Amino acid sequence: MALRLVQVNFKARDDSLLGRFWAEALGWSVSSEGPGVTNVEPAGFVWPDPAAVCVDVVSVPDPQTVRYRAHLDLATTSAAHQAELVAHLLELGATLADVGQGDVPWTVLADPEGNVFCVLEPRSIYRDTGPIAAVVVNSADPRAMARFWSEAVDWTLHEVTDDHARLRSAKGVGPYLEFLRMPDGKTVWNRVHLDLMPYPGDDQAAEVARLRALGATDADVGQGDVPWVCLADSEGNEFCVLTPG
Repeated sequence: MALRLVQVNFKARDDSLLGRFWAEALGWSVSSEGPGVTNVEPAGFVWPDPAAVCVDVVSVPDPQTVRYRAHLDLATTSAAHQAELVAHLLELGATLADVGQGDVPWTVLADPEGNVFCVLEPRSIYRDTGPIAAVVVNSADPRAMARFWSEAVDWTLHEVTDDHARLRSAKGVGPYLEFLRMPDGKTVWNRVHLDLMPYPGDDQAAEVARLRALGATDADVGQGDVPWVCLADSEGNEFCVLTPG
């Protein structure tokens, strides 16, 4: 049994508007599986595929009032590319953001709904990830998160220290999943979370039971009667287990 990380889920006031922003930001296309949902994925992409972790934007009524613990890092290939991408994102409606980063080589921005993300300086490790270099989650204990998530999904653990953990698809493609030590605790539910999917023929209930045995707990984010299952890892980060596909 195994699970795949297939998409990052954003909560939004206006899924269409935010979806279009991220499609332009990533150079991807948009589609919709129904009202209130905008899917952002590479053009011609056959979903799911480890070569890309897609973006799913879902409308919710609540405004942004919290500091998020999960964000995207975008990759660049040169200093000129970084500068061009930042300028392009600002034209699309992003704004410069100050999260206490100080003097760093990357640029911190916020999308039109206030979701913070980073445009990284060129780094060789991200040269083949595609536009999303990494999905980054703030963590009190990256080692513990590495243990849980390396068991939860069929991704390979590439690096783990007291301050940082990094995983990537076992096929060596697509973005990284990273856990970065931060001192602040989680007090409210995340508006950015991960969606996992079982492989065809695997059993969703069995996967959920396996995750609970690893330390996951049931989570109620107001989802109601839905075919997916909402859980939280040991640090309270919500994620969803979709039906197999």
